[in-house]
Amino acid sequence: MTSTRQAAAHEPIARVLPMLTVPHLDRDFDYLVSAEQSDDAQPGTRVRVRFSGRLVDAFVLERRSDTDHDGRLGWLDRVISPEPVLTPEVRRLTEAVAARYAGTRADVLRLAIPPRHATAEKKPSPAPAELFVPPPEAEHWARYRGGDQFLTALGDGKAVRAVWQALPGESWPTRFAEAAAAACAGGRSVLAIVPDQRDVDALAAAAAQTCGADTVVALSAGLGPSQRYTRWLSVLRGSRRVVIGTRSAVFAPVGNLGLVLVWDDGEDTLAEPRAPYPHAREVAMLRAHQLRCAAVIGGFARTAEAQAMVESGWAHDLLATRETLRAASPRIVALDDDGHAQERDPAAHTARLPSMALRNARAALDRQRPVLVQVPRRGYVPALACAKCRAVARCRHCTGPLALTSGGSGATCRWCGRGDPALRCATCGSTEVRAVVVGARRTAEELGRAFPGVSVITSSAETGIAEVAEGPALVIATPGAEPRAPDGYGAALLLDGWALLGRADLRAAEDALRRWMAAAALVAPGRDGGTVTLVAEAAIPVVQALIRWDPVGHAGAELAERVALGLPPGAHMAALDGPPDAVAALLAESRLGEPEMRAEVLGPVELPAGVRRPAGLPADAEVIRMLVRVPRGRGLDLAGALRRATGVLSARREHDPVRVQIDPLRIG
Repeated sequence: MTSTRQAAAHEPIARVLPMLTVPHLDRDFDYLVSAEQSDDAQPGTRVRVRFSGRLVDAFVLERRSDTDHDGRLGWLDRVISPEPVLTPEVRRLTEAVAARYAGTRADVLRLAIPPRHATAEKKPSPAPAELFVPPPEAEHWARYRGGDQFLTALGDGKAVRAVWQALPGESWPTRFAEAAAAACAGGRSVLAIVPDQRDVDALAAAAAQTCGADTVVALSAGLGPSQRYTRWLSVLRGSRRVVIGTRSAVFAPVGNLGLVLVWDDGEDTLAEPRAPYPHAREVAMLRAHQLRCAAVIGGFARTAEAQAMVESGWAHDLLATRETLRAASPRIVALDDDGHAQERDPAAHTARLPSMALRNARAALDRQRPVLVQVPRRGYVPALACAKCRAVARCRHCTGPLALTSGGSGATCRWCGRGDPALRCATCGSTEVRAVVVGARRTAEELGRAFPGVSVITSSAETGIAEVAEGPALVIATPGAEPRAPDGYGAALLLDGWALLGRADLRAAEDALRRWMAAAALVAPGRDGGTVTLVAEAAIPVVQALIRWDPVGHAGAELAERVALGLPPGAHMAALDGPPDAVAALLAESRLGEPEMRAEVLGPVELPAGVRRPAGLPADAEVIRMLVRVPRGRGLDLAGALRRATGVLSARREHDPVRVQIDPLRIG
């Protein structure tokens, strides 16, 4: 049947990438294109090819006149769609992400391009709106040093990069929308990445006002297949110029991209849970670097990764003056929950709150203002800390977190597995330790008994609300689910500080400060009576950073400490999870132990608590974790070595697959 086909007269060979799951087949293959298929089988289109006796989906990468294949070429089975969904820009980004995270291009493409919906594809997208966006007013951006010049540079199409520290009480969606309007006024498109649907809705509404509703589209996983693909096609076809979405939208095929925005880059939801596990912040900044376009990372707090971009000179600070900051900030106090004040105040004991925190809340309610109570999420892993200075106990060999063993033989490192029978704090020298455990559950009922007659509102990730009405109310929320108050909260109570600070995680302090600042930013300024009470010891550095509202100083100190300890982003790490024999084979094949790689192998240890087992393994199979650490400048070498070794072992089929994660958010 195929012998009667006539090859295309022009460029009869299509080089395609099959969407195969095995790493050793992550390469291009050549197929013949028939004359009937030639017009539709263009670069970027979806096709179907026969591979090893079965039909698989593939993308056309290019059309060619010749091939380097020695044998006989097969024919394209059919063209699934003539829509060129894989643009050259997204293809280049896909290849870079696969190299950065030791993954396959097929896995990255599954994240980048949504499944086809034939009905949606047949519908024409709206005609591109005439892009006339007036330059935004710079009044609010002028509160930040260089903010007005920053907007001007965006309008001029310059590749300015900044890490923006939003002031307390700042309407970040409005500021982001103004930045988008500046880029649009210069004739460029905008891509904004935010953590969740609530943020998508807020930013889309603000952008519609400044840039025009016809230019804005929101992409998120919550959309149905048809609606999601319809909106994605409107971006591909140039109908929408301001694209807002969650982590997968970072790959959206935005044409003429001039500005990339990322809000709250420390949020866990920006880390992709599917292979090859890229972080949306890293992909967004990689895309900005490839296209030489502007980029902004914004937040009330700051991650060590964002600070590293500033210190390297890749981005610059966008900060307000201290005078402006003091005028916008609420009054912040920290109180240790030692129980002395509670003994003198039965109501405080009932609510498990220090007496002063209770008074601040009552004062806000008397002023007819709502009160926010932030309750940490449950389920954090216990750790050890110094009983004197509260510094988290770390391994003297690899700086990993220490935890008590069930046998009572001392502490064991969760990274390298070495024991430490005689603990001594590296900060103050104390030999006394304390167990840091999950904070006691603060329920709405308990707090309701301390504030009789006040309405109680709860908000969580599952039952989140966007905004509360004016008037006295007690709003109990988990981090990230705090609703806004029209004129700001009169007070905020941040409970169980040690439940956040005591996690066995290198990002514990950073995450705690980010969550506290996100809640404190919703409180009215101190000049209007706004007060934030944190239940934690005031002498702890991260607590001091909150009191001074100094996220930049804390991020700088955090980065310096991680560089000294050899932790990301001061170094690159790979986590290898799988059966012991498979992990050993991967390490041997990657040759990471050779001196020129300058790699340090840590472990093995048991798979950390809360980490999912690799897919495809029997339920009773033993799973271990090994960590590989290399200097900052060897990250691509590490990923490349693991990527090649994974392909070799995949071809041999002698071992179960090993899950490889480069710079995972949760190392141990």
